[in-house]
Amino acid sequence: MTQVEQLAAFAVRTRYEDLSEEARQQLKIRIIDALGCAIGALEGPPLNMLRAQLEDFGGKPLVTLIGGDKTAPDRAALYNSALVRYLDYNDSYIAKNETCHPSDNLGAVLAASEYAQKSGKEFLTALALAYQVQCRLSDVAPVRARGFDHTTQGAYAVAAGVARALSLDQNGVANAVAMSGTAYNALRVTRTGSLSNWKGLAYPNTAFGATHAAFLAMRGVTGPLEVFEGNKGLMDAITGPFELDWTRENLEAVRHTSVKKYNAEFHSQSALEGVLELRAARQVRPEEIERISIDIFDVAYHIIGGGEEGDKQQVHSKEEADHSLPYMVAVALLDGNVSPAQYVPERIVREDVQSLLRRVTIQSNETLSKRFPAEMPCRITITLKDGQALSVEKQDYEGFYTRPLSWEKVVAKFECLATPYTGTAQRAEIVETVAHLETKEVEQLAGLLGASFVHIHEAEKERRIL
Repeated sequence: MTQVEQLAAFAVRTRYEDLSEEARQQLKIRIIDALGCAIGALEGPPLNMLRAQLEDFGGKPLVTLIGGDKTAPDRAALYNSALVRYLDYNDSYIAKNETCHPSDNLGAVLAASEYAQKSGKEFLTALALAYQVQCRLSDVAPVRARGFDHTTQGAYAVAAGVARALSLDQNGVANAVAMSGTAYNALRVTRTGSLSNWKGLAYPNTAFGATHAAFLAMRGVTGPLEVFEGNKGLMDAITGPFELDWTRENLEAVRHTSVKKYNAEFHSQSALEGVLELRAARQVRPEEIERISIDIFDVAYHIIGGGEEGDKQQVHSKEEADHSLPYMVAVALLDGNVSPAQYVPERIVREDVQSLLRRVTIQSNETLSKRFPAEMPCRITITLKDGQALSVEKQDYEGFYTRPLSWEKVVAKFECLATPYTGTAQRAEIVETVAHLETKEVEQLAGLLGASFVHIHEAEKERRIL
């Protein structure tokens, strides 16, 4: 069998019973976390543009759009995935040479599960499969160094999860994965240089295409089954040879993913926790700061610290701000938090943060780099104008897979993100449904997410920002 046929065989034999109790609980944590991110993104400008396009183009009302209305499954996968992704606040998985966000798969797997009238157990199983495929391909087949985006591995993961949710047979799953994997080899330029709205829409676009491919496979369309090892396939064209024995895989990868504590690019999390600890413990006032120096592992330096992926002291948009460690450190010191409020346009351009971010320097440290990805180490020194130096060293943060956030703390994050758009009873029903998802039907969760959420008034939004 080809690699993709072996993957498909793994996909069709997976069962809810294969998930450990811990994996089931961690999946629920990731779901409520992702739904909080999605509801909190309802007024994001690119989401308004995307919603306008969906309304203009239409789509048979088969599955739910978060925030109200229904459309075709592939379009629901696009929109709901974009909601999960827009804030850049959803979960992450780190391999030595690749980072991905496995809850990017949720919107597509949820759409397919609703379409196929699946139970909560079946939804959890399909989502766990998508997590497993994406995380394991990130381990053995990284693409970032070759100029490709992590959505490249995601194309296989989404298709596998959607095909599993649709109960396709082994041949159908293989064709869905083959078509999707062949078609969506995205360029890393999405996340380098001057960043655009596409940073948050690239994976949703992959989810859209992968969902479409899975439905085509459901109808009998075939794909190139040698997509991994064939002539000009993934190994030949991008990754080089790799081995993954799908007969030995399980559904436990979710336990090695991490939840974000701060609304910031994943590799910044330990540095932000350290900066905020210094701020609180030493009562640091921004006007007293002469400079801030951060030694950090090489991946963080290159992605958010001014390394190979571009200057991070030129910050003009949300997309640039949440991928700039200097900006995130500066705004954390000024505001005492890094949340969606720190990325509104008027906050980004304000002189206090623009001035302070220019006093932040980031250095890649070889010793710290060797400790990644088992740790997310950094060393922070804040030098005050009177010559005093304040320092802290971090090895991880609360939310890292070795120090996971509890259900209660993730629910608190959900509450914070969803409160501006929902009533107390709505939030309680969503939380209760996710907490007991194995006893529910997907249509019950979809019905709650399809409610018409209440938007706060402009004056109230301004108060929250300030």
